[in-house]
Amino acid sequence: MPSPGAVGIFVDIGLPVNGFVDVLLLPREAGRWPTEGTESEFEVWWADERPQIRLKPVDPLFVREDFDEWLTRWRPGWPQERGLPVTVADVPPSASEAGSGDAHG
Repeated sequence: MPSPGAVGIFVDIGLPVNGFVDVLLLPREAGRWPTEGTESEFEVWWADERPQIRLKPVDPLFVREDFDEWLTRWRPGWPQERGLPVTVADVPPSASEAGSGDAHG
């Protein structure tokens, strides 16, 4: 169970960089979050110069209940932007909504 104030969960993706799922993509009820050891599929949600890949769970069980509405508001170009380069001017949606957006605190 995540601790209060958690910003998300780290995911072992078998690469030298960390995988991370932002709390803003996860269900409000922490009991629905994937638990340690859960195997699941993820999509790349965000990647930039940090040694971390932001992920979005593929399984709707692990995604926020209002994802479609949230997506329309915060990232309307996704998934059409898949495969396009991330530019320095781009700001991840979690950074604008949460204020910090930095999992490293």
